[in-house]
Amino acid sequence: MVWSLVRRSRTRTGLPVPGRCEPGRHVLATERLLLFTPRTLLDVAAALAAGADAEAQRWLGNGSERIAPDSAARRALLERRPAGDGGRRVPRRLAEPFAPGPDEPVFLVCVRRSDLSYAGGLQVQHHEGEMGGWLAPRCRGQGLGTELFRAGAVLAHTHLGMSTVRAGAETGNTASRRALARAGFLPAEGPRRHTLPDGRVVDSVWLRHEAASDFHCT
Repeated sequence: MVWSLVRRSRTRTGLPVPGRCEPGRHVLATERLLLFTPRTLLDVAAALAAGADAEAQRWLGNGSERIAPDSAARRALLERRPAGDGGRRVPRRLAEPFAPGPDEPVFLVCVRRSDLSYAGGLQVQHHEGEMGGWLAPRCRGQGLGTELFRAGAVLAHTHLGMSTVRAGAETGNTASRRALARAGFLPAEGPRRHTLPDGRVVDSVWLRHEAASDFHCT
């Protein structure tokens, strides 16, 4: 889980700027979304809360509802803004800095550019060549999934140097499959059955995104 990535580092102020990546930290933007490596535990908790509701967990099965065990706690996290930009004081524990581990999956928090509200999360397992993402309930059904997965492909190709990245989806998850297809992902070979982190076994389909060239942003 992402919580295992927590390390102490220097606190940062102000939102990251796309194109100003640093070693181990990435920033990119789509038309409506800003994605960046979390800077605080608030970023991590809000990103996980965005996918902790029952609808998301039906597909994700990762147990992240433990971060925010009830709907009120999830709403409270998602009503905040990165680095306390919403004018509300951030609890000390959530204000602690976050530093990614070098061998962990690359994890980005996603915010909506129009109001800087937390919108979801994106994760790339660069060693396995796979990615996944999720959106907060109020951000679904608006075409943002396509932007999120397109950003995932950009992250994989131009930030992590991956020529191919794959994504899996449960067969019945038509929203994710449609968003992946619109983001340029094509059908790929893969196991027809997939075991989710919570132990459930589901029917799955796989898609891939390939780049003509690849390079590292840092």
